[in-house]
Amino acid sequence: MTRSGTTLMLRAGALVALAACCAAIVSGCGGSSAHSSITLYNGQHAELTSLLVAAFEKKTGIKVKIRTNDSAVLAAQIVQEGGASPADVYIAENSPELMELQRRALLARLPRSILGRGTPAANSPTGAWVGMALRVSSLVYAPSQVPRAQLPASLLDLARPEWKGKIAIAPTDSDFPPLVGAVIATKGEGAARTWLAGLKRNARVYQDEEAVVAAVNRGDIATGVINSYYWYRLQLELGKKAMHSGLYYFSPDDPGAAVNISGAAVLASSKEQENAERFVGFLVSRAGQQIIAASDDFEYLVRRDVAPNKVLPPIASIHHTTLDVAALGNGELAARLIRQAGLV
Repeated sequence: MTRSGTTLMLRAGALVALAACCAAIVSGCGGSSAHSSITLYNGQHAELTSLLVAAFEKKTGIKVKIRTNDSAVLAAQIVQEGGASPADVYIAENSPELMELQRRALLARLPRSILGRGTPAANSPTGAWVGMALRVSSLVYAPSQVPRAQLPASLLDLARPEWKGKIAIAPTDSDFPPLVGAVIATKGEGAARTWLAGLKRNARVYQDEEAVVAAVNRGDIATGVINSYYWYRLQLELGKKAMHSGLYYFSPDDPGAAVNISGAAVLASSKEQENAERFVGFLVSRAGQQIIAASDDFEYLVRRDVAPNKVLPPIASIHHTTLDVAALGNGELAARLIRQAGLV
């Protein structure tokens, strides 16, 4: 994400809280025509969404108009638009935005036929949205500067004095607030405040997590907090021989190993409910999940019958923490604590 987009995300987090199918699927649904269209508010990576939309349009003849921005900015826009929103479908990069729209009753309940295709824990507790992809928080490190054996067991350890000047973060990246939310959910608000204050003293701030992983790989700084897929994307770009960094996952049940959920929903105000459901269903169909697996996003899948990208280690083989989406919340408190810590 760009600095302007991600800064808007943090501002929009407060605004949202305050004012704020594959062929089998298609053949089982009727009522659409080649002239049908839906509008998608897209908070996911534009390249991946374009691939998914192209495949869906080819299968169904339903046109998808895409409006892409930071997912929290789009969520705030939906709140402002209310029942007059032109959006039919909303895709969020992380779950807090979806939870806020769910709380405001702005999302339609999805049918069980869609909710049952993926991992139940990755879905809305009320059926208002479905998880479509997963990402795991991690630490990228430069072995030339810090041996793997000396890496911390917990994300919270990075607030200790010995890590001063050795850690990179991107607090305006849209993936950072959910990490703060994970600390709040597992350790409490006080612990999150203390941790953020420690990061303010210790960390070097970068524009986004792509900049973080690149800086560590160059040897500019010892470690950085990222979602793991950024490391794999850099490896794809540079080649294995140019990778001078490694990935490290925090201890099991540590908030630093949180799984972040990207999800999709149909707006309650949509005038194209059936076609919107068909699109959301396609995202979690075998065809849709195979597109995600083949893309350069390197995200894990919600379907167990589709293999993820072959370069990814099985998610069961790495340390990770799956937090209840309700416990993770809507991101308002996390955004406020980040601002109060002076990180943005």
